[in-house]
Amino acid sequence: MNIEKWKSQILRGTLEYCVLLLLRQTPRYGYEILQELNAYPFIASTESTIYPLLRRLEKEGYLYSFWRDSAEGLPPRKYYALTDEGQQYLNVLSKEWNNLSNIISALKGGSP
Repeated sequence: MNIEKWKSQILRGTLEYCVLLLLRQTPRYGYEILQELNAYPFIASTESTIYPLLRRLEKEGYLYSFWRDSAEGLPPRKYYALTDEGQQYLNVLSKEWNNLSNIISALKGGSP
């Protein structure tokens, strides 16, 4: 049984959704997103996964970015936030996630 392969496939399909959920709350910079995700071992990720995902989502029009000075005197950080189109996309993903969750609950013997 290769549970790590299965987990990898699940993560691949849900990481985008998780990033959008985080950005729904407030704009965040890349390393902050990574730290938030890494608080949950199942969806823990790496910089080599998160930054390309953020760039792709921005290119597709779901995110916009801006630079903000650091309060600690560190170099400015690039923040990401949802666009209106990104919020609409997140709404669709949330609906699909809820549908999938209901199906899995029904298959497990729970109530949908």
